[in-house]
Amino acid sequence: MSIGILCALVAGLMWGLVFVTPLLLPDYPAALLSCGRYLAFGLIALPIAWFDRARLRELERGDWIEALKLSAIGNLLYYLCLAAAIQRAGGALPTMIIGTLPVVIAICSNLRDPRERLPWRELLPPLVLIAIGIACVNQVELTRLRAEGSLDAGRYLTGALLSVAAVACWTWYPIRNADWMRAHPDRHPRSWATAQGLMTLPLAVLGYGALGLVSLTPAGAAGLGVAMPFGPEPLRFVLLMLAVGLLASWVGTLCWNAASQRLPTALLGQLIVFETLAALGYAMVLRGRWPDAATLAGIVLLVAGVLLALRVRPRR
Repeated sequence: MSIGILCALVAGLMWGLVFVTPLLLPDYPAALLSCGRYLAFGLIALPIAWFDRARLRELERGDWIEALKLSAIGNLLYYLCLAAAIQRAGGALPTMIIGTLPVVIAICSNLRDPRERLPWRELLPPLVLIAIGIACVNQVELTRLRAEGSLDAGRYLTGALLSVAAVACWTWYPIRNADWMRAHPDRHPRSWATAQGLMTLPLAVLGYGALGLVSLTPAGAAGLGVAMPFGPEPLRFVLLMLAVGLLASWVGTLCWNAASQRLPTALLGQLIVFETLAALGYAMVLRGRWPDAATLAGIVLLVAGVLLALRVRPRR
C-alpha cells in the first residue's frame, strides 16, 4: 500500500507538468503539442526497449494490441483534448473538470468490479471533500478570468466539451490499464510503460506527418498557425516536448503501472487528485504568486479527502 501510494504521488507530480506546457507554448496548436509529446515519448522508449528487450519478448500479440489501444486513447487523444481545452478556456475550467477524475473513476470502478468494492458509506465522505475542494480552487480561478475580461463564451464552451472528452479518455485508461496490470502480475511496470511508448511512436509519427502535409497547403498552414516542423520557437518546443515525453509520459506511466499493481482501482482513481494538486502548484509558480485563502482551503480539502480515502479498505 505504501509503495503504491508513493508511486501514485510521483505519477501525479509528473503528470501535472502537462497542464502548464500548453500555457508555455500558447501559439502552438493542440495537435502539434500532442504529436510532439508522444513522438518524444516513443523516441525515448526506443533505447530503453533495447535494454528491456528480454521482458518485452514475453509480451504476446494481444498485449501489444492492448498497449496500442491504451496509447491511442490514454495518450494521444487525451492530451489532444486537454491541450486544446486549456488553450481555449484557460487553465481554470479544464483543471476543474479534469479534477473530477478521482470521483468519476472511483464511482465507475465501484460499479463495475464487485471483487474489490469499496463500501459506499465509507467512500462518500472523501469523495465529497475532494469535490468541494476542487470546486473551491477552481471558483477562484474562474472569478479571476472574469475580472480580467478574458472570457469568450464560444471558446469557453468548446473548452468545456473538450475537457469532458479528456475525462472520458482518462476514466477509461487507468481502469483498463489497472485491469491488465493485475491480470499480469509477473509483468514489470517498466516494460509495460516502454511497450506503450513503442506503440505510441508510430501513431505520433503518422500524426506529425499528417500535420506536415496539411501545412503544405495555404489553408492548412493558416489553420495550424505555425510553421512546421517545430514552430516559431523550435528550441523551446523541442526541449519541452522532450521533458514531458520523458517525465510525464515514461516516468509517469512507469509509476502509475507500479501503483496499479498494488492498489484497488477505486482507491487508485482517487489518487489522481495528486495530478490536480501538482498542476495547481506549477501554475502558481508560473504566475509567480502564492495562492489566496480560498485556494489554500480547497487544497486542504483535497488533501483531507485523499487521506480519508486511504483509510477505506475494499471488501470482497
